[in-house]
Amino acid sequence: MTIEQAGTGSGTGDGAGPPGGALPGGALLQAVFAGLGEGLYLTDRDGRISAVNPRAAELLGRPAETMLGADAHDLLHRAADGSVIPRSACSLWPVLEHGLAVRGGCARFLCGTGHLLPVSWSVSPVLRDGRIRAAAVLFTDATEHLEAAGRRADQLAALERLADRLAAATEAGAMLARTPEADEALRRLGRLIVPRLAEWAAVDLRTGSEEVRRVVVVPPEGYSGDPAWEGPLPPVTESSGAPLARVLRGGEALLLGPDDIAVCDDEPLADAHRELVSAFGATSLIIAPLRTARRILGALTVARTDPARPFDAAELALVEDLGRRAGLAADGVRLSDRQREVAETMQRHLLPSLPQAGRLGLAARYRPAPEGSAAGGDWYDVLTLADGATALVVGDVAGHDVQAAARMAQMSNMLRSIAWDRVEPPGLIMDRLENSVLAVGDPALATLVLARVEGPAEGPWQLHWASAGHPPPLLVTEDGRARYLESAQNVLVGVEWHDVGDRHDAIEPLPARSTVLLYTNGLVHAPGTGLDTGLDRLRRRAAALARRSVEGFCDELLESAPPDGVDDIALLALRVPGPDEDS
Repeated sequence: MTIEQAGTGSGTGDGAGPPGGALPGGALLQAVFAGLGEGLYLTDRDGRISAVNPRAAELLGRPAETMLGADAHDLLHRAADGSVIPRSACSLWPVLEHGLAVRGGCARFLCGTGHLLPVSWSVSPVLRDGRIRAAAVLFTDATEHLEAAGRRADQLAALERLADRLAAATEAGAMLARTPEADEALRRLGRLIVPRLAEWAAVDLRTGSEEVRRVVVVPPEGYSGDPAWEGPLPPVTESSGAPLARVLRGGEALLLGPDDIAVCDDEPLADAHRELVSAFGATSLIIAPLRTARRILGALTVARTDPARPFDAAELALVEDLGRRAGLAADGVRLSDRQREVAETMQRHLLPSLPQAGRLGLAARYRPAPEGSAAGGDWYDVLTLADGATALVVGDVAGHDVQAAARMAQMSNMLRSIAWDRVEPPGLIMDRLENSVLAVGDPALATLVLARVEGPAEGPWQLHWASAGHPPPLLVTEDGRARYLESAQNVLVGVEWHDVGDRHDAIEPLPARSTVLLYTNGLVHAPGTGLDTGLDRLRRRAAALARRSVEGFCDELLESAPPDGVDDIALLALRVPGPDEDS
């Protein structure tokens, strides 16, 4: 058969040719056809196979002569599941009908053995006189290519899982660090895990030598949570071999499959854990310790309910890391809470009880900063001086820690001893205080208002004061007018460059039923707002409270303080009585 005859399917010739079917004439073309390293078959205009080269027969596992005359589509072309592809979806037909070549397509051919061969194929039309006479299908075995692509896909999926785990660990660490309450931090951790990593989660904490309390249960999605799952659990015993008890006693994290989960331990804590597992279901469990450097705080249980998706070793390591992070965070929060309680108790013991000041009314309040140790440098003081005057003090030593509180106590005691028996202007008393502070060798900067309330027992009274870099006193009259006493401003206590006697004072008469307010910066300062804004807000609020009792006046001012403030608050109010009334 000549090349033209093979290409057009004319059917004329001497009948000689290779066993794969009629081949174009010429020894060179026959050699190329026989020696081609890729599979090649030709079809006629109707899609019937007219020639098959040896490599195609080898790849397809079919003798060439058995394929000749067969419909190529029906014989070979299959979908991934082995079903016959609809003829309209076959890439061969656009070539035969419209002469559109297909390059680099992927397909599956049915082999003589019954298995599917992945191939990469190209289909080209065979033209003569501008008309489509046949098609040439060139294909190669794409098994290795698909396997490599599968490996790449698996590697990519593994990298994505790793990235997701790292993101989960990072997000959990950030969340735990910014949550100030231990139980809430653990609850947020559970909500991060479910459903991202598991179908449900629980956290059990040791609350004593043997006592256990379940503090968090995050149920499966769509499950109506039952608060009864949380609360006290049976104690952990040394003899129990149940997984939860082993972890709570200090064991390593455990990965449990269906057989492990089905094991029944006749022990109360194990029964309580099994009840939770039975309620939510589990085919794969991880129980990881909440561990610190010193002890085991509790255990984190995470569960999956899909048998086809068990936890693996990498996820065990991730949950173990989450447990470690949660343990450290919870331990840090609890330690901080204990330190805060101790420091706040210490701070309140450092602040004095208010004395009886004749007919004058007094009230004071203190609120620690929301962050830090709760011991800070803000203080107030009231003392009756040797000459009968009443001294009012509000100050702020730099810092919000125990060291600031210690310096505050030292400075307060110094001021008391200096001021008690000296009938001197407040500015001079401040100078003496500064000399004492500098002499002890550990100077601290402080702002301060020192005022003497002077006058006979029945009044009238005046305020004789000096300020060392402190917010000004606020005078509120009975008729609801309020103004700041901005005279007598001086440099901070602890600055060495000025001379004794440089600080000056001011005197202000105190009308009947007026209120004098001394306060620290926390009452007026809020992040993102200027000091003038805070001072104006305080002035307007205090004016509105002019007729409140002095106790109510202080309570409502404290309640209206900036909720997002970052400073301690100390405030001290003096109420001047009317002529015919007590304080």
